[in-house]
Parts: sequence; C-alpha cells; structure tokens
Amino acid sequence: QVTEPHDTGIIDRVNAVKLIKSMPKNEALSKGLLVMIDKEIDDPYIAMVKSKLFRPALIKAMAGDVKVVYTPLHGTGAMPFERVMGELGLSVVTVPEQREPDGDFPTVSFPNPEEAAALKMALELGVKLKADVVMATDPDADRLGIAVPNGSDGFTLITGNQLGALHADYMLLSLKELGRMPRRPATIKSIVTTELQARIAKSYGAECHDCLTGFKWIADTMRRFEKEGLDFVYATEESYGYLVEDEVRDKDGISAAAMTAEMTMYWRSKGKSLLQRLDEIFTQHGYHEERGFNKYFEGPTGMDVMRGIMDAYRKNQPATLGGIAVEDIRDIKTGTKWNVASPATAQKVDLPSSDVIQWYLTDGTLVTVRPSGTEPKIKYYVLARTEVGSGGLAAARSASAAKVSAILADIKKVVG
Repeated sequence: QVTEPHDTGIIDRVNAVKLIKSMPKNEALSKGLLVMIDKEIDDPYIAMVKSKLFRPALIKAMAGDVKVVYTPLHGTGAMPFERVMGELGLSVVTVPEQREPDGDFPTVSFPNPEEAAALKMALELGVKLKADVVMATDPDADRLGIAVPNGSDGFTLITGNQLGALHADYMLLSLKELGRMPRRPATIKSIVTTELQARIAKSYGAECHDCLTGFKWIADTMRRFEKEGLDFVYATEESYGYLVEDEVRDKDGISAAAMTAEMTMYWRSKGKSLLQRLDEIFTQHGYHEERGFNKYFEGPTGMDVMRGIMDAYRKNQPATLGGIAVEDIRDIKTGTKWNVASPATAQKVDLPSSDVIQWYLTDGTLVTVRPSGTEPKIKYYVLARTEVGSGGLAAARSASAAKVSAILADIKKVVG
C-alpha cells in the first residue's frame, strides 16, 4: 500500500512497460537476478516478534498449560506462527487439512478470518481438544481472527474491534504496570474502527489518532508521530488488522497472535478470561456494538446513484438517526467538522480528502457512510455505544441491539 503521490508514480511506470521478459528460474538464480529469501529475514523477524512481548517470565511459567488451535486457512502462516509459538513454549495444534498452502482453498468458501464459516474446522478441533484459544490468519498472514471458550463447551468469536480493544488495553496497562509508559503514548485507528479505542487510550493518558481506512494511512500516521515526537504504541482497523510493533509498518497477524497469546496468559494469571476482561472494559467505557450494512447498486447507473445519495446527505443532513439526535458532523470530503447547534464554528479536519460523512450522536454512537472505491456499493458503519447502568451488561446489550436496528431502519429509508 502506497500513499499519494507515489501510488500514481509507481503505476505510471508499470503501465509504461511494453515487453515482459522471462528466463528459466535456474538461470535467474545463477546470475543472481533471483534471490531466495530465507533465514536472513526469518530469524530477525521471529526475534523481533518475541522481543515485543512484555512478560517473558510469565510466558515461561504458563506456556506449558496453554493449548492453541490454529489454522492458516491454506495460506502462508503455518511456518512463522508455529515457530513463534513453539519458541515461546506454547502447544500448537494446526488444523491438518488447512496447514499447507493451496490457492484453491479447498476446505473453505472464502479464506477470511472475519467469517465464522472459515473457522469451522478450527473451532471443531478446538472443542475436541479443549483449546484455550483458537486462532486463524488469512492467506498472507497479516490479519488475525480468534475465538475463546465461552464456558458452555463452545467458543465465542471475538470481533476485530473487540480484539483491538483488548490489545490496546493490555499493551497500555502493561506499559503502565512495568513503568515503561513513554512520554507521549499514542495509538492509531481507522475512522471506521470502534470509538472504544479512543476511550481506552484516554483512560491510560494516551492519545488516539484517526486515519483513513487502510494500513498505508496508519504507516503514514506513524511517520508523522516520529516528526511530532509522539510515541507509537498500537494501531488497528476493524477488519482484523493489528500492529503491535513499529518495525513492520503494516498489519501483522503473527506478532498480533504472539501478543494475544501473552495477553491470554496474563488475564488467566489474574483469574480472568478474555471475555471477562472485555466485559470489564465495557462496564468501564460503555457497551460498544459495531455493525455494518452494505447496499449494492448494480448496472451502469450505480455509481451515479451513490453519488446522488452522498450529495443528498450533504444538502440535507439527518437531524436524528434511530431517534437519537445528531450532535456533530464530520465531512472528510470537504475537510470540516461542525456542531449541529453552531455550524458557523466548523473546524478543519486533518485528514486527506475522501468521500466520507460521519454523524456523531449525543449518546456517543458514531455512524459513517462512504461509497466503496472498488465495488458498486455504499457502506455504512454503525459504531453504537450504550452506557452500562443498573441493569448491567445484559440490559446494555439489549438496548444496543434495539438502537442499532433503529439506526439501520432509518438508513434503509434512504437507500432502500
């Protein structure tokens, strides 16, 4: 992923190529034109991943009691995942039918760790072996999905937003507990990632910075941190991408998996599961539920219809969504954010222009709309927040579900 203006510069050079030459592999190797990357990259990478963990003594003491079931979903993850976990002393059982790379992905309809169906075989093996955590990486091992025991002989899938919240909480907590909190700690999230990230960061005295969707923008923000003297701690986006170190500068499923394993052991040492810690986070910061909605507009007029919807929103912004008042509006295309009650005091948005509108509701819920840049669909992200009151988390979950349904009903009145 490359940011402007280098993206167009690179593709211009690619498009200028008129002839693609080829030669036999052995000839390319003998001439030094093809170099096979092996341990000179693998070894430093594995060492780096392990060096980013906070509690090696805890891992050494507890790793033998933790069982991980893993699937690379026919991708490249098995070697680095098994090596890292093995060197940490963890017992890893990889789903045998999905261990070897296979571009046909014969056992899944779509090799995406966001999809519950893709983890079916791993979850079944996890139940059989009574695993402590089930992990899955996508084919190039840069995204991570996990599931944890739910106490009822099954597993609960952790969403990308939830795992990102657990990571941020654990890493900032660890820096604080170990006396290693940097002077200006800062995290990064995409604009469609849960606002829970910002609340967690603030509770530890850290900043949380927004960027456009895509890890190229996260890496760009990391570079800005270096210029401004901020100390990078963690970055995430809701689509199961995490960055727990600053060497890779892209989402990295292997280092995220290692941090997740240590985090699992840490909370177990405190007598808690990841689900229990997540509930504590919700109790402190409000219950957060995230749901997406896509509306497709096929045919030659589809793009025009989507542009018309975005134009209509800009001409007539909604006053409420799901019966909840809109308090602030951020239009990233025009680069402004304003309070509905005082639009004349609009502030400049420090983000590259993009066709995105965000509505901040009075209860802390955030609703985002943007047309897809690659498909004929318009995408909505509802990031709902509900205070946890006397009824506890169960009541907050129920209220949140009703709230999200009401918001989506209002959205569907516009797009059908």
